[in-house]
Amino acid sequence: MTRSQTARRRRWLKVGVGVAAFVPAALTAFRFVTGGLGANPIAEALNRLGLWTLILLLTTLSCTPLKIVFGWNWPLALRRLLGLCTFAYACLHFTVYLGVDQFFALGEILKDIGKRKFITVGFLAFLILCPLAATSTNKMVKRLGFARWKRLHRLVYVAAVLGVVHFIWRVKADTREPFIYGAVLLVLLGLRLVPALRARRA
Repeated sequence: MTRSQTARRRRWLKVGVGVAAFVPAALTAFRFVTGGLGANPIAEALNRLGLWTLILLLTTLSCTPLKIVFGWNWPLALRRLLGLCTFAYACLHFTVYLGVDQFFALGEILKDIGKRKFITVGFLAFLILCPLAATSTNKMVKRLGFARWKRLHRLVYVAAVLGVVHFIWRVKADTREPFIYGAVLLVLLGLRLVPALRARRA
């Protein structure tokens, strides 16, 4: 396969992944408008958007482990796109909370952030994702320098941990599902240590 064919396939792969990533958001919006989200549609919309934020964040973090375990390079080409999709869902999640749930009542929102710990950690995760999204371009990599850029983007691990904690504290009662996502995160982080362990053995 020539380079041009490979590049063309990767472009179409990115288009397909980008479109597929926003299908859940579109379905959530459609069901919200048509009354298909149950008795508490705002809470259900928040839950669905938040869950997909976490799923996409974990999918983004899986690109490097897939390279380590299977030797696949193509997931790395999707990492930036998946990261931006994650941030887009985080923005949707926060916007629904800010505008639809709280009607832009900034005083109440600040009280929520200060008093309700699951909102505190969720807001911190969102704040961490903001500079990561803002510095995702090649120009910002050059401006910051690769070493500083890489150190900054390691904060994505902190955001992922906070996202899992946000999920656990949000559900309160049945925490099996959020703990499954927490286990997936631990596996993904553990797999990143494999190259260092191999190098030490060598």
